[in-house]
Amino acid sequence: MTVLAEVEAEIAAALKRLQQAGRLPAELALDAAEVEPTKDPRHGDLATNAAMVLAKPARMKPRDIADALVAELAALPGYVKVEVAGPGFVNITLDVKRWQGVIADVRSAGAGYGASNLGKGEKLLIEYVSANPTGPMHVGHGRGAVFGDSLANLLAFAGYNVMREYYVNDAGAQVDVLARSAFLRYREALGQDIGEIPAGLYPGDYLKPVGVALAQEHGDALLKKANDESAWLPIVRAKAIERMLATIKEDLAALDTRHEVFFSERSLTEGAKDEIAETIAELRGKGLVFEGRLERPKGHDADDWEDREQTLFRSTDFGDDVDRALMKSDGSYTYFAGDMAYHHNKLSRGYRH
Repeated sequence: MTVLAEVEAEIAAALKRLQQAGRLPAELALDAAEVEPTKDPRHGDLATNAAMVLAKPARMKPRDIADALVAELAALPGYVKVEVAGPGFVNITLDVKRWQGVIADVRSAGAGYGASNLGKGEKLLIEYVSANPTGPMHVGHGRGAVFGDSLANLLAFAGYNVMREYYVNDAGAQVDVLARSAFLRYREALGQDIGEIPAGLYPGDYLKPVGVALAQEHGDALLKKANDESAWLPIVRAKAIERMLATIKEDLAALDTRHEVFFSERSLTEGAKDEIAETIAELRGKGLVFEGRLERPKGHDADDWEDREQTLFRSTDFGDDVDRALMKSDGSYTYFAGDMAYHHNKLSRGYRH
C-alpha cells in the first residue's frame, strides 16, 4: 500500500471514530473525502478536503469538523504536523521516515511496485498508430506509438485486460493508388524507363524494393496484363501492403512497442459477411439511418458535394453539425461507414472501452 493510500485509510478511520463518538452524524456517508499532495510543499506533504465536503450533509461548520479531525490525526504516529488551513482544509506533514520506508517497499516489490487491481480485469481495447500502409512511418506516427504503448502499459499495470490493436487501412482509394505506384516500380525493376512519377501517385524510393519483389515473384507475367488493371492491381496491392506493413512493424519493434492485433479494414467486407452492411442495417432498424439529401456546405468543402439522395447516418442527433453519408455515388462505402462497422466489431468482441 502506498503512503497516500495509508493516509487515506487513516483519515477514513479517524472520521469513523468521530462518528462513533457522536461528533459526526451516524448516517453521514464518509466516502466523499479526497487526499492529495499539496501544491506548495511549505503547506505540508498532503491535504484533505474531508471537512469541506462533509460539512453540508453533516449540517456542521467545516472548521469544527476540521478541528476534530486534526486532533485525531495528530495523535497518530508518523504525523509531524496537522493543521487547519483556510475555511476547513487540513494540511498534513508526515515524518520523513515514513517516506523513506517506501524505498524498502520498492526494493521488495521490484518491477511490480505500484501495480494495482483498479481495473479488476476489465477488457479494454486501445487502438493506436494505425498509420495507412502506403508508406513508412514518420515522426508523428512514432509519437503516437510511444504514447499509445505507454498508456496501454499503465492500464495493464493498473489491472485492466488490455488489447493493443492497429487498424490497417487496407481498403479504399489510397491503397489502390499505392498499387499503381508499386506497379510503376515493378516495370522499372524489369528494365523499363518509367520517367517521372505521374502526379497523384507515390513517388518515394521506398517502393523500389516492392517492385523488385514483384519482378522476382512474377517475372513479366503482370506486365503482359498491364492493360487490364483488374488482373494485376489486387496482386500488386496485396504485395505492397504486405511489404509496407513489414516495414512499419520493424519500426514499431525498434521503438519497443507492440500490438497484439493488426485488424484489416478489408476484412470488414471480405470476410464471411459484410459487416459494414450489417452495421448500416442495424442502425437503420433503430431509425438512425435514412435516405435523404445533404444541404450544400459553405466554403471549400462544397467541391465534393453532390445534390443527390443518399444513405445518411443521423449524427446530428448526437451533436454533429451535419448528418454523415455512408455510401458514395459509385456504390462504395464512405470512410465513416467503415469506421462505424469497425467500432461495431469491437463491441461484438466484448469491448466497451
